[in-house]
Amino acid sequence: MMTEVEAKLVTIYVNSSDRWAGRPLYAAIVQSCRGLGIAGATVTRCIEGYGASGENGDGRAYGVGADVPLRIEIIDVPDRIDVLLEALSGMMGEGLVAVQDVHAYKYRRERAVVTV
Repeated sequence: MMTEVEAKLVTIYVNSSDRWAGRPLYAAIVQSCRGLGIAGATVTRCIEGYGASGENGDGRAYGVGADVPLRIEIIDVPDRIDVLLEALSGMMGEGLVAVQDVHAYKYRRERAVVTV
């Protein structure tokens, strides 16, 4: 079954060393998304990149514990994203948040009805 919906896609760019309330910022953001009932959030560890500071984050040159760029993608309906953006304003020290209007297609398997 497919459902179409107008949604917002939020892309957040931070570093793996960024923290909020004593824990990794990316984990705090994903937990906030769960708490707000956001449809989905994904954290991607990037292999290379740089931001406004011009500092290069090259994940290939670092070990597992190295400070590397992260991209967090979040998608949901506009009302839920607006609430998330308010929460992010208190969590973000540095980073970039991009918001795009998107047309989303959600696919779900139909569950079989068991009759007795």
